Amino acid sequence: MHMIETINKMNRISRQILQETGNEPDPATLAEKMEMPEDKIRKIMKIAKEPISMETPIGDDDDSHLGDFIEDTNTLAPAEAALHGSMRDVVKDVLDSLTPREAKVLRMRFGIEMSTDHTLEEVGKQFDVTRERIRQIEAKALRKLRHPSRSDKLKSFLEGN
Repeated sequence: MHMIETINKMNRISRQILQETGNEPDPATLAEKMEMPEDKIRKIMKIAKEPISMETPIGDDDDSHLGDFIEDTNTLAPAEAALHGSMRDVVKDVLDSLTPREAKVLRMRFGIEMSTDHTLEEVGKQFDVTRERIRQIEAKALRKLRHPSRSDKLKSFLEGN
């Protein structure tokens, strides 16, 4: 049995014992359940805690590596990336159809094309106006976005989900 399979089996049995008893199993208990010597279980536990290189070969032939099987959760699937790109373009077009001030207020308030959204107070300071004035500008811009000439462009993204 390969070491990774042994570690997985030990982890599975360990979780099972934890569920049944409510306690983490000690090496002696694991050794008994896995029918292995206790010193070997201790060695496996030590190996399981050590970092493993992403370049570790997997399988009999050396053409696969551990890193090949680890999902990159930061990368979008191609179809999803295309959808996001298309949505970004449409949102940009729709916002560009507003006045520059309205567009900037919405971008700041909702964090569009920015790393974070901003409060009414923060946006007000940027434009040197009150929170209430920013709220009014935002409300007017959102009202404009609800008009069918603009909202129809965005609805297709809602219907797809």
